[in-house]
Amino acid sequence: MTTFAQRHPELVWSNPQAGDAVCLRAALLRPRFFTVLDACAVFGLERVRAEWAALAEEGSREALRAAPAVNRMLHNIELGFADAQAASNNVH
Repeated sequence: MTTFAQRHPELVWSNPQAGDAVCLRAALLRPRFFTVLDACAVFGLERVRAEWAALAEEGSREALRAAPAVNRMLHNIELGFADAQAASNNVH
């Protein structure tokens, strides 16, 4: 089984031994929808939101630049997860 970091080596190319939190934060600071979606699938939406909240609170230039895209992505991913859950609940 491949890990999140193995599927997205561009996130921490200079440190292939980086931990999950480092990879996740890199994904959020350089947001691409399918990478953030994969992070939510692997780590869970709540953990991704928590990491994003910590980054946003730090207020770095990178976080400020990424904020509109990440907030939009997380909102849309949450809606998609809710739709998928509702659909699976309707399957008999």
